[in-house]
Amino acid sequence: MDKKYSNYDLDNLDIQILSILMENASIPYTEIAKKLIVSGGTIHVRMKKMEELGIIKGSELIINPQRVGFDITAFLGIYLEKGSQYSDAVKQLQEIKEVVELHYCTGQYSMFAKIVCRDTAHLRKVLNEDIQALTGIQRTETIISLEESIKRQITL
Repeated sequence: MDKKYSNYDLDNLDIQILSILMENASIPYTEIAKKLIVSGGTIHVRMKKMEELGIIKGSELIINPQRVGFDITAFLGIYLEKGSQYSDAVKQLQEIKEVVELHYCTGQYSMFAKIVCRDTAHLRKVLNEDIQALTGIQRTETIISLEESIKRQITL
């Protein structure tokens, strides 16, 4: 992080910029500037500051998995043999493309993952041959999602 931004606090303009972009990440800076009655340069500078501060982690294209043939979403509670195997397990799980989220968590599981598969046969293959075969994974528990009802960013 750049030292000149180390004490940077989000102001109302930053929050408005972020709110607009969270609704539509593809909106041009010039359009944001018009909405907020500031210059395009101001938007650019503010965005650069927020990126350097790590407030903005990037932008992404979101694909609907079902529309491209991935009909099963499952959540996987992962038990490790030992907590010290966490880092190695993460490295191994990063290689499995069906793992789209992974969290180190408290509670009964060591890790909690979200996986996306084409169908139940694909899910069975990913669980049995890919994930449960990894070094350090003791066992897993699978919860299949029937519907995603809410998915959103935090509100500023």
